Amino acid sequence: MNRNGNTRKRPPPTPQPPHPSPAAKHQAITPTVDEEFLDEDVFLEETLIAEDEQNLSEERQGLTSHLSKWARPKLSDGYVSQSQSIIFQQLEIDYIIGESHKELSPDRSGPAAILRIFGVTREGHSVCCFVHGFEPYFYISCPPGMGPDDISHFHQILERRMREANRNNKVPKFVQRIELVHKRSIMYYQQQQSHPFLKIVVALPTMVSGCRGILDKGIQIDGLGMKSFMTYESNILYALRFMIDCNIVGGNWIEVPAGKYKRTSKHLSHCQLEFDCLYPLLQNISNFE
Repeated sequence: MNRNGNTRKRPPPTPQPPHPSPAAKHQAITPTVDEEFLDEDVFLEETLIAEDEQNLSEERQGLTSHLSKWARPKLSDGYVSQSQSIIFQQLEIDYIIGESHKELSPDRSGPAAILRIFGVTREGHSVCCFVHGFEPYFYISCPPGMGPDDISHFHQILERRMREANRNNKVPKFVQRIELVHKRSIMYYQQQQSHPFLKIVVALPTMVSGCRGILDKGIQIDGLGMKSFMTYESNILYALRFMIDCNIVGGNWIEVPAGKYKRTSKHLSHCQLEFDCLYPLLQNISNFE
């Protein structure tokens, strides 16, 4: 308030622009420096990527040229039409677990062991042969006085025990069948030519050990009481069992006659010839030139 009694406010001071601090100046300059370095890095990376792609392309061309020298010959019309027998030298045998073949094994359902024979023909064609129908088995001594009815009842008891021990397995039938056969053990001196044995055929190779364990511990049989069994040939590998029974040795030649094999609906390997067949149809060729 002045002397005359008038009230008047002073005008506000004119705002001054803030002076940039040294740190602010440094921050304003920094992005420009980073952008320069970033551009150089990007340019360098693009150059290296282009060089790597060029080197990779040259390596691929060289590899393709090298592999073309080892390319398999083209299949003949006889193999394509399945009118020609397949003769090949087997190089490796293993097995897988798959579904039973509906055409080759119509009486079988559920999972089954399928043998795979890898080899090569004389013309140089690669082969993958899926063999069906060969079942894992082993032997036990047949108790004296055991007749066909007793064997059938024994089969039911063993099947029930196997199902109890494999509750999570969805195999329709664990013990496929039990046959009475006459064999001769090579253990100890024996005057008799042969003895009765029970041939126990199971669904999968992995079930041989489980079934053997049940028989070793003992099983209750009506009329015979608690009975334990000694097993024979229960430790032979499944693929080796197949080779022994079919008289197949390492590196020998095998023939599958024309019309006795079926081409697989879906390729499961990189072999040129991939087909399914039953194991009794395999013909072992001892002398092939």
